[in-house]
Amino acid sequence: MSKLPTTSRRCTNLLLQYIDDHVAVGEPLPTEVRMTELGQGSRTAIRSTLAYFIERGLIAGMKERQLLRKPREDDWFDVAELHSGTERLQQVLMERIYQRDLPPGAEFSEAELARASGVSTIAVREFLIGFSRHGLIEKKPRGGWRLCAFDPSFAHELGEVREMFELKAIERVAALPAGDPAFERLAELLARHEALGAAPAASHAEFPPLDREFHTFLIGLLGNRFANSLNDAVSLVFHYHYQWDKRDELPRNQYAVQEHVAILRALVARDVPAALAAMRTHLQSSRSTMLRALRNREKALREA
Repeated sequence: MSKLPTTSRRCTNLLLQYIDDHVAVGEPLPTEVRMTELGQGSRTAIRSTLAYFIERGLIAGMKERQLLRKPREDDWFDVAELHSGTERLQQVLMERIYQRDLPPGAEFSEAELARASGVSTIAVREFLIGFSRHGLIEKKPRGGWRLCAFDPSFAHELGEVREMFELKAIERVAALPAGDPAFERLAELLARHEALGAAPAASHAEFPPLDREFHTFLIGLLGNRFANSLNDAVSLVFHYHYQWDKRDELPRNQYAVQEHVAILRALVARDVPAALAAMRTHLQSSRSTMLRALRNREKALREA
């Protein structure tokens, strides 16, 4: 069987988890319509997944969908395989910013990003050109790229647009039927946030990836390409860029975890007014953190 595309591999992993948790040997798999919901994929992706299940001996055929055996560890696709070239590039760029390899104003080349992410320089160039539309990076006149430093005006503008999309995502949750898979995902995110909130303070250094996952999931509920594009900019600015100021990182993360918990608890309970209020509080504190980091940066530059 030819290698499955990224979307089908993600779909396969989600369905394998559902089967492992909810389907006994000898029982039929859910309907195709239900599997598109559980696997968050198209019918084409589902059929590719079913063909993979046949090849692996999980089911006998496209019509004979009774489970022949429980999934094994080697049935799942490795998490690293689920990232497209663009996702790997974005992850590498954000990690370098977060780890302070690329502070504001730092310059970098297409070649070094290509080596770090394992994609071609052509793919890197296309990614950076597209990403530069957000004003977060810029092309140098004689080659190479520069990570831009941001001013309060930029933060305010991005925060306003972010608020529109994220509050709309909360309203979208309210319109979902009670059995929608989104609520299982929300409950899972809530459990992980509560576990992190109960962990020692040092564990809150693990918050940024969970932060990004939480907001990306909400934005994804909109199914809006412009919102998804904005989320890339938000991730870089709010979730990574301001973290160059490490002085109060852990208490800041602890506070943000509790803000997320308030949002998630309200969403799981389908209390939309409470979720909207909690989201407004979270977005306001996030914006304040960003502005404080910008002021600290500007002060440090003046005193340097």
